[in-house]
Amino acid sequence: MESRFRQQALLAVVLASVAATAAAATQDDEKEKKVQCFGVAKAGQNDCGNGTHSCSGLAKVDNDKFDFKFVPRGTCDKMGGVVDS
Repeated sequence: MESRFRQQALLAVVLASVAATAAAATQDDEKEKKVQCFGVAKAGQNDCGNGTHSCSGLAKVDNDKFDFKFVPRGTCDKMGGVVDS
């Protein structure tokens, strides 16, 4: 009985590892499909820090040219933003 429990526990660990690896790969793929679009973030909705603050969500004004949002590749220009190359 104890052997069966160990097998089930091991199987659960293996499946969890596979799921975590797949999730990480999906996140990497999604990140590659997005670009930093500067000048389109609304106040409090930026995705990362800049020279005036150190964290996402701290933009003080709408459309600051130094704050960015991650947007799908090919949409930044349509939104009036600038892609950092």
